Amino acid sequence: MLALLHTSPVHVPVFDGLRDAEHPGLVLRHLVSEELLARAREGGPEAVAQDVVRLLRGAVAEGARAVLCTCSTIGGVTEAAAGPLGVPVLRVDRPMAARAAQARRVTVLAAVESTLGPTVELIREEAAGAAGPRIDARLVDGAWRRFEAGDREGYLAAVVAAVDAVPEDEADVIVLAQASMADAATRVTTRLPVLASPRSGLAAAAEAARR
Repeated sequence: MLALLHTSPVHVPVFDGLRDAEHPGLVLRHLVSEELLARAREGGPEAVAQDVVRLLRGAVAEGARAVLCTCSTIGGVTEAAAGPLGVPVLRVDRPMAARAAQARRVTVLAAVESTLGPTVELIREEAAGAAGPRIDARLVDGAWRRFEAGDREGYLAAVVAAVDAVPEDEADVIVLAQASMADAATRVTTRLPVLASPRSGLAAAAEAARR
């Protein structure tokens, strides 16, 4: 069993769909806590560290062989909880960040400001001590208000507009910092590569759960 820690219920059908298409037979246990993101935005990710540990311990006690955090804001504190759990704990955006770190110029787009810093730090970490790419981090104005209002189409439209507004001669790759932004990647007109986290993140976690 693979446990997934979400801060929004919208991620549940996304990851179930990816599982059905690419990892049949993998059992997923969804843990959804919207308040974690709200509190992390107010007090920083460390403000929710103890609650994350509690949730993960419960998942492991129920049989989880690995844990995947789908929230980029709290991904770091979730990874840090791995030590005493005895199972792999992964953040969904790490494989995406590893690919982005190979580029020379990266534009990071996020709908929530609290996600920008952790995503930029993760890309630099994945550069493994090299100079790393030049990173331009941008907030998609107004997108999160649409998300919170349940306006998924408006949310994705704002993300698409932000992606297509990135000059193609100023970036080599565009990173969608949040898993909820992933569907926008299929709607853009830019010729630049647009990276999203759900598919590669779930693949890495599925492999960890099978070990």
